[in-house]
This record gives sequence, C-alpha cells and structure tokens, in this order.
Amino acid sequence: MELARATVAVCSLAAAELTSVRTGRPAPRVRVDDESVATAFLSDRLVRVDGQAWPTFAPLSRFWRAADGWVRTHANYPHHRARFLAALGLPGDAGEEAVAGTIAGRTALEVQETVFAAGGLAIAARGPEEWARSEQGALVAKQPLLTMSRLDDSPDRVLGDAALPCAGLRVLDLTRVLAGPVATRTLALLGADVLRVDAPQLPESRQAHNDTGMGKRSTTLDLGDATGRRVFEELLDEAHVVVTGYRPGALDRFGLTPEALAGRRPGLVIAQLSAWGSYGPWHERRGFDSLVQAATGIAELEGSPDSPGALPAQALDHGTGYLLAAGVLRALTEQHRTGGTRLVRLALTQTAHWLVHGLAPAQGEDESFDAGRRLTETDSPMGRLRHALPPVSYEGGPVAWARPPGLWGTDAAVWAGA
Repeated sequence: MELARATVAVCSLAAAELTSVRTGRPAPRVRVDDESVATAFLSDRLVRVDGQAWPTFAPLSRFWRAADGWVRTHANYPHHRARFLAALGLPGDAGEEAVAGTIAGRTALEVQETVFAAGGLAIAARGPEEWARSEQGALVAKQPLLTMSRLDDSPDRVLGDAALPCAGLRVLDLTRVLAGPVATRTLALLGADVLRVDAPQLPESRQAHNDTGMGKRSTTLDLGDATGRRVFEELLDEAHVVVTGYRPGALDRFGLTPEALAGRRPGLVIAQLSAWGSYGPWHERRGFDSLVQAATGIAELEGSPDSPGALPAQALDHGTGYLLAAGVLRALTEQHRTGGTRLVRLALTQTAHWLVHGLAPAQGEDESFDAGRRLTETDSPMGRLRHALPPVSYEGGPVAWARPPGLWGTDAAVWAGA
C-alpha cells in the first residue's frame, strides 16, 4: 500500500504542478484517497463488459515445479505460447500436464535459458539474496528509481493557458499490456490527445485494452511497411510526447532511439519503460510484472521457497505506470522552464527493488476496502463497461476520462481534429 499510495501521490503532485504552470495560479491541493488507490491497482481484474470478465492469466502462465526449484512462465499471447511450447519440444496443442512433466525433468535455469533463446518467457524463481548476487540484480541495486535527463538545448516549449495540465499535447503511445498503458491512460485523463499505435500482427489482450484504453484512441501501423512508416513519421512530426514500453533495442531499427527521435523532433519528451532495465546482461530480455516478481525474490517473500506466491495486485505494473506518468508531467514542467528534449526511463526491476528494500510496510493499517465505491459504469463500443475511477486527482481536476475505450486498433492514424 505504501508503494501504491506514493506513486499515485507523486503523479497527482506533478499534475498539480503542471496545472500551476499553465494557469499561472498556485498549485491546487492534492489529496490521496486510499480506497481509490487500492481499487485502481486492481483495475485490470475488476473491469467488466456487460458483466463479463476475462482470465487475467492463461493456463500456461503460472509457476511450474522444476527439478531444482520453480519456474514462472508467461504465455498469455499466442506467439509467446507457441514459442514456449516449441522451446520445450512440445506440440502447439500441449496442455498443462505435458508441460509440467517436461519442466519437472529439467533445472529451472535450463528452462529459463531454453525458452529465452526461443523468444519465449520463463524465469527461474529466486530469493532476494540470490537475485542480489546475480549480475543483473547487482546492477539494478545501483540504479535510482527512475532517471530523467536532458538530451539537447532545444528552445523552451511555451505551454499556453489551459485548465487541464496536458491539454493540447499529443502523445504517441507505443506501449502494451499494463504499465505503459496505465501511464498514458493517466495522461489522457489530464487532457492529452493520446494515440496508441500497435503492430497489426500483435493483438492486445481484450481485458487489458478495456481497462487501460480509457480516454485514448487506438490504431495499428506496420512500421516495417513504407506506408505505415510514412504515416508514423507524420504523426511524430506533430507529437509532443512519445512513450515506449518495448524491451530496449526492439524499436531501434525504426529509428526510435532517444537520440534519433531528438534529432527528428527536437523538444520531445521521450519516456521509456522496460522490464529489466536498459543495462546489464538482461537488458534485451522480454519481461512482465509476474516474471519480475519471480526473479527478484518477491514471489518467495509472498510465499516461501517451497511455495512461491504473488503480490495481491500487479503492483509493479501499476506503480511504475504512475511513476512514468509523473516523470512525463515533471519533464513537461521543466521543459516549459528551460527547454530541451527530455528523456525519462523506468524499469519494473527498479520499482521491485524499491518495494523490497526502500519501503517499510505500514503498521496497524486496515487493508480492507469497498471497491464498489470506486467503480463506475459507462457505455462503450464493446458494451456496458464497468471500470475503476482514476486515483490521480487534485483540487479542481478531472474525475473521469472524457471517453471510454473504443475497439482496439480501429481508430484512424491521425491526431484528433486533424
């Protein structure tokens, strides 16, 4: 709860500060409501369409007993499931029993490396001490929670007077699943025109989109295609913020490194999110919240070496998402004052390190809450949508998104009003 409260609070404070910059008035007061925060951190599990819910994890996304410990896998997406089964030498229709038998005969590290080499997702579960002794864990421990840097001396961006801190700002959202989309959903709440761009061959989880698509529009572009690339460059020419959530290096071939973006569009705010960080031997590995929990020792702390557990929410995803939004808001404030292309970087492992080593659990708190009081319903193209209300708030600020999510990938690849 300390992590959840703190990340929402810092995001709300950054929004209030930018509001002050744009209105010329004192920053509005911020109040953090624990019930709103707790509900929002479970938003991906509470969302419903016409009363229907979807499973958070697929059957092959779970812990498996290996010959010498435990392995956590992630196979929610069809391409990840196919790679996972192929790495184990199993047919595409193999079920849990076949997977369990195969993994039981191998070491956890062997499964991890075999699946990784095939482009899949599997992590050997470790305790906190074992993670700290690893090369990647030792590097994570030396990193700050997030980094913010200035890439050039482009002129100040003068933000005009506006009631909402992000009004008039255009955000290209190249993120997936949860952490990045939570950040861009928050920027949309605060007035930004957020356009999410996905590759047409990589469909998104319906449940994730129903939860994190609030306030945004969604399109698909193949950046490997000349037409798709041209349309993207036209969008980039008018963007103010670019948020990416792919593993480091995955988008480099499209000219989307921070340096390349700054060269083509000076004055951008660039925000990058990854699972393992942009450094060390794991920097190019794919990852999700559940895998980071297993690797960094959180799963053992939530259970035991003989029976790993999980946090009661995807707290690394949600918390990092609100920190990412806060970083963008703070960068916009600094950019208004002194200009410059700005780069914000976060990693789920850095948030995990902060949770394990930087936060003391609150004593004597009543952790029960009524999520129903912080849920609402609205009509959407998918049906009647039940969703959590936003936890980021300040005096006089927005209390809900301007629009529900639309159907994934069906919006035109243009900015609003264009």
